[in-house]
Amino acid sequence: MMDEVEVAIAALMCKDVVYKKWKSNVRFVYDCFTNHKLVWPSLSCRWGSQFEQGTYKNRQRLYLAEQTDGSVPNTLIITNCDVVKPGVAIADDISQFNEEAQSPFVERYKTLLHPGEVNRIRELPQNSNIVATHTDSPDVFIWDMEAQPNLDPVNGAAMSRPDLILTGHRENAEFALAMCPTEPFVLSGGQDKSVVLWSIHDYITSLGLTESGSSSDITKDSPKLDSRGVFEGHDATVEDVQFCPSSAQEFCSVGDDSCLILWDVRSGNSPVVKVEKAHDDDLHCVDWNAQDVNLILTGSADKTVRLFDRRKLTAGGVASPVRKFEGHMAPLFSIQWCPDKASVFASAADDGFLNIWDHDTVGIHENARGKKNPSLFFPHGGHRDRIMDFHWNPAEPWTLASLSHDVTSPYGGGTLQIWRMRDQLYRPEEELEAELIQHKENMKTFGLRAKSKRSKKRSKKSSK
Repeated sequence: MMDEVEVAIAALMCKDVVYKKWKSNVRFVYDCFTNHKLVWPSLSCRWGSQFEQGTYKNRQRLYLAEQTDGSVPNTLIITNCDVVKPGVAIADDISQFNEEAQSPFVERYKTLLHPGEVNRIRELPQNSNIVATHTDSPDVFIWDMEAQPNLDPVNGAAMSRPDLILTGHRENAEFALAMCPTEPFVLSGGQDKSVVLWSIHDYITSLGLTESGSSSDITKDSPKLDSRGVFEGHDATVEDVQFCPSSAQEFCSVGDDSCLILWDVRSGNSPVVKVEKAHDDDLHCVDWNAQDVNLILTGSADKTVRLFDRRKLTAGGVASPVRKFEGHMAPLFSIQWCPDKASVFASAADDGFLNIWDHDTVGIHENARGKKNPSLFFPHGGHRDRIMDFHWNPAEPWTLASLSHDVTSPYGGGTLQIWRMRDQLYRPEEELEAELIQHKENMKTFGLRAKSKRSKKRSKKSSK
């Protein structure tokens, strides 16, 4: 029997084979693809505002972080990214990327010196310049990214000062973090087994949501805000939280107790519904469908994704998901619904794959075990190592940013990829057929015109 080292080596060799096969097909399946090598690993990535539109590409903010070894401070970074428009990129350019190079399409714009490692970044939907970050502490930090000064991490500068510090957790809150789509509310979960809710409405002016902007004086102490409510119901660490897209009063949470809990502020601080065995292992991630608020996705250490209908949830016992999705070979880290189609979602895991699914069954694709999976229609295999986070681009349909921590790479660091699959992979068949028919008709018309021109030339020659 192979020991753990042999198993690890075998897994790396298998992944290397899969990666090489993926790379050979990049030009055929991607409409755009950017690979950017990071010096330090980053655990989170989030799209910010789109601030420039061009003929062939648009420019957009993207938030990253640097998890350093202590020789320089940990950082929170704003980058400017060029996102190529559909149908513009050349296939040869897409396939000829250098894995170990930094892309000219990703440019560092501003650096904040973050007090501790950045575990999670979330932007405020009402103003994406405002972000919240989690670190290894009980507090949540709020930042006005545009108003914060740019600092040099190697110049001995003082740490950046958060615009607001949210307090309320009794123990570290490392990963569970969400911003409300409808109100300036923040939600967090932590090792204290609690879910904590804040409203930053009273601090909107100081956070730069008005023309006055926020204070960037890092010598002052950051203001602190107490929670609006603490919600108890989990029996272990809360790993992820999410607001209901249509209500600031409703939210859900998942944790290491394998529970999915639905909450409603109007009903008090106790769970409205507690599904005690939503998965067979720890739950790591959850997302609520913005286009169909009855649908909730969960991802687990049991390597599966499950789809729940909140109308069919009952408190206690084993839950019955609407669908169960199998395809990953390792625990899931993040999951998110596609903003462009209600039935599509993506999941990322420790196996290095970012899978795109459609629970309405758009196509049939083999999963990592070679088994036909009717809901998996695009596995992104561009990362050599574990995928820590990803984010659908809200401004560019079907475009994603994904982030891996290159643990096994001899170069270390991480990899950021910005990509969009070819539209032939997700557009309806009837739409593609209609386009081909129209293209064929155009070619016929062009052919007839060309023929008529040749005929005129021949007639002129014959007359001479």
